[in-house]
Amino acid sequence: MDDLRRRAEAFAALGDPGRLRIVDLLAMGDMSSSEIASVLGMKSNLVAFHANVLEDRGIARRVPSESDGRRSYLQLVPEAFSDLTLAPRKVQGRVLFVCTANSARSQLARAIWEAHSAIPAESAGTNPGERVHAGAVAAAVRHDLRLDDRVRPRSLSDVARPGDFVISVCDHAHEALGGRDDVHWSIRDPARTGSDEEFDRTVGELRSRIARVAPQLTAA
Repeated sequence: MDDLRRRAEAFAALGDPGRLRIVDLLAMGDMSSSEIASVLGMKSNLVAFHANVLEDRGIARRVPSESDGRRSYLQLVPEAFSDLTLAPRKVQGRVLFVCTANSARSQLARAIWEAHSAIPAESAGTNPGERVHAGAVAAAVRHDLRLDDRVRPRSLSDVARPGDFVISVCDHAHEALGGRDDVHWSIRDPARTGSDEEFDRTVGELRSRIARVAPQLTAA
């Protein structure tokens, strides 16, 4: 069975409310069919049906009781849920964050990335500005990020290398790149208002997205 089909069948199995209730119980510990039926108020034949599906999809397994050989316990397969995620994507070069001016979002993203991955990161702009935005520098200080305001924004053409994994963090940059980015994050420009609240919101969104994506990338 190919990986995509296996994952699709596992997700389909978890899509049934009855089976999901059983999985929720098994997340805490192993249970016999009769125990599951008692806790959920579910008929024994329905518990058996759901258990068979979970076992067939590799989500749960039965283990015999050491005390009573006629009894078995249903337990979750530890690897079942980690195997539902995509295999990490190999990055040949660096992670390259791109926005328009390379003065705020891409600079903050690069600084945040350092705490989440050993893959090196850089930032660039499709139309670089004169300097890093003061609001981005102040936000970096508030959030304990390393952002040197002495570094001038740089052009994508000067920074990009073959093998870089390009993440656009602005709609203008994404549309200007015309498909040359690997991933796009639609993040509003905090410099439009320049408020601390807007820059803090941007830092929070970048942290959330990076925390989700960093484990999905690995150095080649």
